[in-house]
Amino acid sequence: MPWKQGYTISDEIGVRDEAIVWPSGNRCCVAITVDLSVASTGAGITERDLTSPRARFGAGDGMDHLRRALDRYGLRATFAVPAVTARIDPALLRSLREDGHEIAAHGVRHEDVSALDRAEEADRIAFATDVLADVTGVRPNGWYSLPRQGDPFAGGTISPNTIDLLIDAGYRWFGNGLADDAPHYWVSDFARRRALLTLPYYYHYDDQFFLLFPTKGTGLEHADSLFRNWRAEFDAQYRRGRHFHMTLHPFAIGFAHRIRMLEQFFQHMSGHVGLWNATGSAIADHWTGAFPPDESLRLEPSVWRDYDGSLS
Repeated sequence: MPWKQGYTISDEIGVRDEAIVWPSGNRCCVAITVDLSVASTGAGITERDLTSPRARFGAGDGMDHLRRALDRYGLRATFAVPAVTARIDPALLRSLREDGHEIAAHGVRHEDVSALDRAEEADRIAFATDVLADVTGVRPNGWYSLPRQGDPFAGGTISPNTIDLLIDAGYRWFGNGLADDAPHYWVSDFARRRALLTLPYYYHYDDQFFLLFPTKGTGLEHADSLFRNWRAEFDAQYRRGRHFHMTLHPFAIGFAHRIRMLEQFFQHMSGHVGLWNATGSAIADHWTGAFPPDESLRLEPSVWRDYDGSLS
């Protein structure tokens, strides 16, 4: 079905496997997002969240163990950082940048913005951008709206204005889109062809959905299920030559037995040739060059008709 205003976010025709190219002739792109939010509800990060045992573990041992695992395998990640987190530990963010990781924005407090008016949301985007730029010395290029523990939907919460406001604010990419398993363009205005590059995300490869939200038990016994999902998705994407993405939370993945599992997965990946591990902005640079929106975004008038009483 062709693109429809307010119904689809892209042209719904993803880049075919055989057309995808990665730098230096590599076969598959591997992207790692580390979410530094500890928000438990749509209200965003609160003092109670910051002082919880979960948050303290994530900021201490969890972060240390995760960073060592990334370094051991020479992997670089994009860290999604709320503005309040940046203010609390600016030295951490600077050291992450020194290690070659990227810092991207993750709201002011990782709050739910879906009910905000346009002006208020624009102010919050500007504030978060300024804080991260001040703390790190570099303006963030990417923005995330990852799901929180209490979210009813896996894709996080945005408003009808979010993508358009991010374009206005100069952002080059949005970090968690569900419309494709390769980078794609999120169209905010059909008539003006306003679109923002969006990187793939899927909650099946997000550690918190296995380790923190069990339907039974404590979550500790679900680590093997997460490993199997990562391996199955990576193998499939590698075979097709597409894009593999995983999301990690230091407070979730940072326990010793889970870090061991993570390193086993990194070891599995390292046995494959032609992997391009890149940060969000590196992926955006490549994709917008190889598939510029003016050439690759195919927008057509919709053949869909709404009828009285239709909920679509």
